[in-house]
Amino acid sequence: MTTTTGAARGRPRAFDRDEALRQAMTAFWKHGFEATSVAELTTVMGIGAPSLYAAFGDKKQLFGEVVEVYGRTHGAFAMRALAEEKTARDGVARMLREAAGEFTHRDHPRGCLVVSAATNCTPASADVEEQLRRQRNANIAEIQRRIEADVAARVLPAGTDAAMLARFTAATFQGMSQQARDGATRQQLQSVAEAAMRAWPH
Repeated sequence: MTTTTGAARGRPRAFDRDEALRQAMTAFWKHGFEATSVAELTTVMGIGAPSLYAAFGDKKQLFGEVVEVYGRTHGAFAMRALAEEKTARDGVARMLREAAGEFTHRDHPRGCLVVSAATNCTPASADVEEQLRRQRNANIAEIQRRIEADVAARVLPAGTDAAMLARFTAATFQGMSQQARDGATRQQLQSVAEAAMRAWPH
């Protein structure tokens, strides 16, 4: 998909909007929202600041679009695993197993963008931080819903604390993201995932 961005010798210059978004995603993913400057974004996206603002709005709007793209691509595996497996346990086991691979993949920055890209934001960026917090909490709510459904169906024991188990899963997932950024290997994170699943009730 191309978008006209400006004039060069009187003729409009087009750029690949999707590729520009991918490059912006990599920058935000690697450095975080706050530390990624507009100057860095224009450099990696291959466009000027006026073109960036015309095509994407301001930096916050660009980041919002990046988060949507991430959710449809690199970040889609987690909720897909939960949706496609027959039980919450199987879905979470697959989610954490795949996270070990995704978070350490050499073709993109380590960890999860939704977990790490808006930490330590200034008050001026509190809305960006809240955007990702809402998304993380929505994921926890979906995990809890699946667990509750399995409790109701007697797949999990009647006394299972669905809210606690969902939050435990999220804490494991988010911790694996940070461990990946700190250099943990895929194998090490797979061991973490396996240990977490041993804590699940049978």
